[in-house]
Amino acid sequence: MEKTIISVAVSGSGPMKDKNPAVPYTPKEIADAAIECCKVGAAITHIHVRDPETGIVCSRLELFKEVVDRIREKCDIVVNLTTSGANIPGKNVIEERLEPVILKPEICSLDVGSMNFGDRVFLNPPEWGPAAAKRMREYGVKPEIEVFDLGHMRQAQHLIDEGLFDEPLFVQLCMGAGWGIEATPENLLAMAKQLPRSAHWSVLGVGRTQLPMITMGILLGGHIRVGFEDNIYLRRGVLLKSNAEMVEFAVNLVEQLQCEVATPSDARQMLGLLNRANTT
Repeated sequence: MEKTIISVAVSGSGPMKDKNPAVPYTPKEIADAAIECCKVGAAITHIHVRDPETGIVCSRLELFKEVVDRIREKCDIVVNLTTSGANIPGKNVIEERLEPVILKPEICSLDVGSMNFGDRVFLNPPEWGPAAAKRMREYGVKPEIEVFDLGHMRQAQHLIDEGLFDEPLFVQLCMGAGWGIEATPENLLAMAKQLPRSAHWSVLGVGRTQLPMITMGILLGGHIRVGFEDNIYLRRGVLLKSNAEMVEFAVNLVEQLQCEVATPSDARQMLGLLNRANTT
């Protein structure tokens, strides 16, 4: 069994400080959280940015750049920037969503398929997937293919069959998010069964489903994602003090299950990534 990659999504677009004061808003807070997580065992950090004053999710390129620069100055964690762009209005949404790609992170998320997400529609129209895949290939960025339901798996397979993604593939199974697939053991098995045999895959579980989903992910030979984007609690009624606290928990879980935690270098080798970290 290969080593387990731990990804950490340190801020996301949803949780606010009124729910957990440790949620990072500013580029410095977000970068510091990622750096701290790298020190305790995370190999990849998934980054959203927020308006530094209000904490509301945004997609300003200068904020992404500041976060990336701060992280690369201090550690070699693999940087994964979101292109979800759910906050972007207007007619040129695809181009604006793809702006973070020009910063040449090692990975960018690529959401496949539309869905209802709370009280809004998370829109990923048919033209989005091919456009994003081609732009990421142009800049040497690995797509993290994010899927929220079994139908999304079929759409992802279509894009794979069209030759839009380079091997090795990296797929993120998002369980229990919005009105996507429910986070149950049976559903995770069904999702994993649809994966291309050679794909590397990771699983996340939202809220209280985080622990059972990442436990199953480890046992099934996959990789795992934790972090405030998905869950702000250590256990029922106990808020996490930091993203790093959950990474430490995940590291201990991997080791208790007789597996080995991947370093950033391990993750780069497994996923075929270019090393763009500034540190030595």
